[in-house]
Amino acid sequence: MTETHTGKQSRNGKKPVEVAKGVQISISGRDITAKGPKGELTYALRPEVVVTQGDGTLTVRPAENTGKAGLQYQGLTRALLRNMVEGVAHGYKRSLDFRGVGYRAEFKNNQLKMTVGLSHQPLLDIPKVVGIKVETIDEAGTKFPRVHLESPDKEIIGRVAARIRQMRPPEPYNGKGVRYTGERIREKAGKAGKAGG
Repeated sequence: MTETHTGKQSRNGKKPVEVAKGVQISISGRDITAKGPKGELTYALRPEVVVTQGDGTLTVRPAENTGKAGLQYQGLTRALLRNMVEGVAHGYKRSLDFRGVGYRAEFKNNQLKMTVGLSHQPLLDIPKVVGIKVETIDEAGTKFPRVHLESPDKEIIGRVAARIRQMRPPEPYNGKGVRYTGERIREKAGKAGKAGG
């Protein structure tokens, strides 16, 4: 099927989004809502795109006469809708490890209180759409807190995880700090005396 230039579409954007089982989609005006076992998310569609609901799929296409902007938002909107469907169906998870002597994390009243070797204990407000669980990990005799995040919203969980890590990014010299679980820290050797004279 050859595409005419008037009906040009983004290569990724034109692929239909499969709606997972157990997920309900409703479109009201420019708002699209996805509801599933892990929660509910609403997204306000841009005027440059049109979304149609088919049999278990969502299709995004550029609105009439939107030119290049329509193509750009078609791809972006498709990616966001796919993340929404995936999020309300299965949820997104991130975990962070607090590595350092006396490092602690405590979650209550929608706030994460962190003890990470600073003169104060940072408090981070956690959006209600993000669930948090703190557990103590024992790795070869070394105990440290691991914070688990879960949310249907991929963007928000990513932002919250980045803000927690920002409080005390891992140091390259001894690996101390807050890191994503499984993140490899490239540890630098300490400053050694220069060889040669």
